[in-house]
Amino acid sequence: MRRRTRSLLAAVSAAAAVTVAAPVAVASPQAASSAEPLARPNFKMPFLCNQTWVGNNWNGHSPAHSIDWNHYSASGSPDDLGRRVFASAGGTVLSSYYSTGTGYGNTIVIGHGNGWQTRYAHLKTRAVQKGDRVKLGQKIGRVGATSALYNITPHLHYEQIHNGNVVVAVVQGVRWGDYTKRSQRSNNC
Repeated sequence: MRRRTRSLLAAVSAAAAVTVAAPVAVASPQAASSAEPLARPNFKMPFLCNQTWVGNNWNGHSPAHSIDWNHYSASGSPDDLGRRVFASAGGTVLSSYYSTGTGYGNTIVIGHGNGWQTRYAHLKTRAVQKGDRVKLGQKIGRVGATSALYNITPHLHYEQIHNGNVVVAVVQGVRWGDYTKRSQRSNNC
């Protein structure tokens, strides 16, 4: 009995010694001069690890600061329709719906705490419902071309929202300023 108690105490002590790292705040370059807090989640790309996608935040995009993501085959042809979309940070699904009043179509909004949210729009399918808890990298849907108002090509419309305002996105530490188009490789592993 004494031997079992010592083993149990040793196991409990070892478990207590393990420290869990808190999420690292990512400070965007404008954070020091704006009212934006440093509690921004460490957002990952909403795609499978090691996939490279082209993101575009073009002039006139609505809302400003949102990113349209496309994937291309090795031959340069768009092939993003039906590709899996993953949560870019853990949180709670605040809404999962088809919008008839906006151009978003199938849409998912995830709350990440401290006023932070992400929106994923034009989805072909939605794999989560309002109230679901999601983990970083969990599949939430598939890329589509849904919109009640517009005839669009397949892509993922992605927004980072803070306290109700779409803000300049920071994805995997990369700041997506206005009118940016670039390739980025996912590390959402």
